[in-house]
Amino acid sequence: MEAAQAQHTALPGEQLAAAMVVRLAKGVMAPDEEIAELDALIEARFREHPHAEVIRSLPGMSARLGAEFIAATGGDMDAFGSADRLAGFAGLAPQPHDSGRVSGNLRRPRRYHRGLLRTMYLSALASLKSCPASKAYYQRQRGEGKGHKQALLALARRRINVLWAMIRDRECCHASLSAPVAA
Repeated sequence: MEAAQAQHTALPGEQLAAAMVVRLAKGVMAPDEEIAELDALIEARFREHPHAEVIRSLPGMSARLGAEFIAATGGDMDAFGSADRLAGFAGLAPQPHDSGRVSGNLRRPRRYHRGLLRTMYLSALASLKSCPASKAYYQRQRGEGKGHKQALLALARRRINVLWAMIRDRECCHASLSAPVAA
């Protein structure tokens, strides 16, 4: 042991390599710290909004998704006028795409806010784990023959309607509010 401890082999450039490793490690860790700081700032700013508590009470809506919802809508629900117009803005309200004798073709509008659609889609996906009413609605949509993505988009549309009503009435989500309703 003494002999092993007494041996010190030094390679040329060893100290330079060690300094480079330390510098690279700091460079890798710096963005993670910045992201954590930005997340904390976003969450703090979101909590200052008057609708923050109502939005966060909806199952599956995290602080980050709530902040994205506020950013996408501008935080002013009066600008939309109705839940249907908000759903159209999010791309969740299909528009007719008829031509001539062909009718009944419904498609997503060409112009919609992709960030808001993403926010509502992710909140619907997250609500499947935490909200029995959302899971029941999703299962009912799947039972009607819709695929996974179609059922999630239908759930996202329904959640837009619920969120609109919650913000309009300034009420947080309760078990009775999120109970499955025939749609």
